[in-house]
Amino acid sequence: MEIETLNTKPPIPKDNRSLNSSLFSFDLPILIENMKHSHTWEKGELNAMILLKSPGKQIVLTALHEGTEINSFQSNDSITFQIIEGELKFHARKESVTLNKGQLLTLHENIKYSLTTMEETVFLLTIANGTLQPAEN
Repeated sequence: MEIETLNTKPPIPKDNRSLNSSLFSFDLPILIENMKHSHTWEKGELNAMILLKSPGKQIVLTALHEGTEINSFQSNDSITFQIIEGELKFHARKESVTLNKGQLLTLHENIKYSLTTMEETVFLLTIANGTLQPAEN
C-alpha cells in the first residue's frame, strides 16, 4: 500500500480548555484505542491525529496497519519518530534502521525517506521548523 498524504484532525477538547493554554496533556492509550476503532482504521487506512500545531512545531499521533509503505517522502523541516507500539523500518539515503516500541529517530530537514511497517504500528511524529521562538515571561 503506497500512501502520499496523511489525513489529520486535531483532537477536540472534552472540557473548556482554551487552545491557547500553555499546558496540554494527552492520554495516548485512550487516543490510540479510539483511533483503532474509527471508520478510517476499519477501512484499512492509516489514522493520524494532530495533537499540537504551533508556528514552530507540530506533533502528530499516527497509526499504521501492518505492511503499510510510505515511499519517497521528504520534510522541509527536521522530524522525529517516537515508536509507541509496533515496529517500523525506516530508510534514508543508503541507510536503514528498524525502530521498535520505545525507540526514537531524528532526521534533519530536506532528507528523502521511506518507511514500512512490520506490524501494526503507532508513533508520534514531531515536525520542527528550527526557528527558535523567544521565551515569553
